[in-house]
Amino acid sequence: MKKINTKTLKMLNYFSLINYDLIFNNKAINRYKTENFQISDNKVAELKRLKNSISNIDCDLRKKANKIVFCDGNPKSKIMLIGEAPGANEDQEGLPFVGRAGVLLDKMLTAINLDRNKVYISNIVNFRPPENRKPTDIEIKRYLPFIKKHIEIINPKILVLLGSTAMNALIGNELVISKMRGKWFEKTFGACKTSLIVTFHPAFLMRQPAQKKLAWIDLKMIRDKFTNLKT
Repeated sequence: MKKINTKTLKMLNYFSLINYDLIFNNKAINRYKTENFQISDNKVAELKRLKNSISNIDCDLRKKANKIVFCDGNPKSKIMLIGEAPGANEDQEGLPFVGRAGVLLDKMLTAINLDRNKVYISNIVNFRPPENRKPTDIEIKRYLPFIKKHIEIINPKILVLLGSTAMNALIGNELVISKMRGKWFEKTFGACKTSLIVTFHPAFLMRQPAQKKLAWIDLKMIRDKFTNLKT
């Protein structure tokens, strides 16, 4: 009986943490400050070259966007999260996941004792598609070499794909997220060998809150895998 109560308590705590029925401001939340994570000069140079390459890409998305949205978090992290593309708030702030979906993502990370100083975050596409639409197949193909190189540079031990766009881009167009989420896969990106898991995008969870219970299962798997990395 005690074990059941403990499980119930953890579930209630999780749902409390990721409850998004709050009053949101349309303005992006500027709550991040530049951190010196003391990464190697080589990694600094590689990330700078990659960002410069993306900044100069010949793409309508870049021409219409306000800012490149390259990354946030800790480049030394063993966990990398990849979403779809920037939205309006991200386009203004120049950081991924700072709008409503970002608020929920932060709560999801908090539920498993993580935060942005313990993970690294990017997107498949680095510039905002107009009207926050989904990136086209052509756009995804154009940016795919860059995100693969990004993964290789960061060299995460755990790679979390948030949503169908990231999943389809990196592990297969024919896949369905409902069948792929909650499973571990071993994947190689250049010199990086990583354990990959797919889960729902926070924006999807905001539209389909009933799926939070499945996302919680995925989050616990990530937490347990990360804990085992540290032991």
